[in-house]
Amino acid sequence: MMRETFLATTEEILDADPDVAVVLADISAAQLAGAARRHPDRVINVGIREQLLVSAGAGLALAGLRPIVHTFPSFLVERAFEQIKLDFSHQDVGGVLVSYGASYDMSTEGRTHQSPGDVALIDSLPGWTVHVPGHADEARRLLLESIPGDGRVYLRLSAQSNASPHLGVGFTRLRWGSAGVVVAVGPVLDRVLRATAGMDVTVLYASTIRPFDAAGLRSAVLAAAASVVLVEPYLAGTSAFWAAEALADLPHRLKSLGVRRDAEVRTYGGIADHDLAHGLDAGSLRLSIREFLGE
Repeated sequence: MMRETFLATTEEILDADPDVAVVLADISAAQLAGAARRHPDRVINVGIREQLLVSAGAGLALAGLRPIVHTFPSFLVERAFEQIKLDFSHQDVGGVLVSYGASYDMSTEGRTHQSPGDVALIDSLPGWTVHVPGHADEARRLLLESIPGDGRVYLRLSAQSNASPHLGVGFTRLRWGSAGVVVAVGPVLDRVLRATAGMDVTVLYASTIRPFDAAGLRSAVLAAAASVVLVEPYLAGTSAFWAAEALADLPHRLKSLGVRRDAEVRTYGGIADHDLAHGLDAGSLRLSIREFLGE
């Protein structure tokens, strides 16, 4: 649903804004064929050449256009990371990189289509905004908000979704408690809410994780206990540095949950199988959070 919403919204943007261009590497080209016929100079398919995909987007930005650059995350971020680093960041130009497939949404396609380290890679470059929507309505709003200006944005779309959107800015507090603070990012929220049912914890939610809402986390910790659990739908610990910086002057304990760092999961199966293997299903999350909080 997020992908379909992104493509429909992108068509609307192309029809309304002559300064926006879209660069594709075959992925989603069929869905945007109508837009390509209407705007052949602003919908560019470079084929399966992902380094060129990113470089072409940066070139359009240098020419004064606002590029939307789109493919799967393992191809967009991992394969073309050098071009992101040099052509966008080093040249200090802006654009909107949009991936679909998240960490292991395409689990049956194998390791080539899995990219749990994409946010950590983007995080190694300064000045990027990172959106991780948990619902199609959030994805639409975040895309529309990313078009004005010249900032560098990474929008990470997923096949997994929460039941309801939460359209707040920064960390939104969904539950109040005194035993600890649990931070849920993007599409893991519903699982976190199930995992913490009946527990005396504060639950924070974010669909934008960079910039990191340091003030929101500090406020929640000061109002509750100094134990923080980060639950992210990508590499475990990706936001640990930012959480530690936010709480540097406050005694605290931090637990990071996400895609495992200790071993590569060499299985196929469905998304639910991978959630279980990484401890990101609701039952495993509940056990991990309870153990950390000493319940």
